[in-house]
Amino acid sequence: MKMNDIKTLYHILSAEFGPLYDWWVAGSPFERIAGAILVQQTRWENVDRVLTELKNRDLMSPGSIAALPLEELEDIVRPTGFYRNKAKSLKAVAEYFTASPIDSMSNKPQHVLRKELLALRGIGNETADVILLYVAGKPSFVIDAYTKKLCGCMGIQGNYAELQRLFEDALPRDVPVYQHYHALIVEHGKRYCGRKGCDSCAVARLRKYRGTPAFELAKP
Repeated sequence: MKMNDIKTLYHILSAEFGPLYDWWVAGSPFERIAGAILVQQTRWENVDRVLTELKNRDLMSPGSIAALPLEELEDIVRPTGFYRNKAKSLKAVAEYFTASPIDSMSNKPQHVLRKELLALRGIGNETADVILLYVAGKPSFVIDAYTKKLCGCMGIQGNYAELQRLFEDALPRDVPVYQHYHALIVEHGKRYCGRKGCDSCAVARLRKYRGTPAFELAKP
């Protein structure tokens, strides 16, 4: 029943939030990569402020970031928190994409590209999959904190790879579908995954649809 619940949840979220296919495709490819790194453990408003500053200084390219002194980059990204680590990660990614242009990602097998991204400083599973999905156009489902929370509320447990495999097995292997579902989960999380939001969230509606308690939804 897990796979059926994944599909049903997608339709419930789609009915509420509608089409979000352009949710994170604005800006240049490198801007989306930089955003994926800077957004870790901070609010998007802080990231947007830093991205705007980078664009104003004409630094929104791998070559310009790679050439920028680390101390100067640290000062720019400071509003996003953990600025020393993020500056080093951004530099590492910029150096990688200076040597291997962003538009060459489409020519690499997904598993090879993912392994290369994960080898870069500060790039974990979620950030690598965001880059794969939203920049490289590869079908790699993103498991973020909201997705983990939603799965937990449905009684579905697992590590990153297990949850990712569950979603990918349940859905068509399609980039726009993966992007849309991820966007829907994030929008749902921002609206409901705070205090007093559980009674009206999508999982509550899924329970009503199934007529069963939450923990039973995960039973095969």
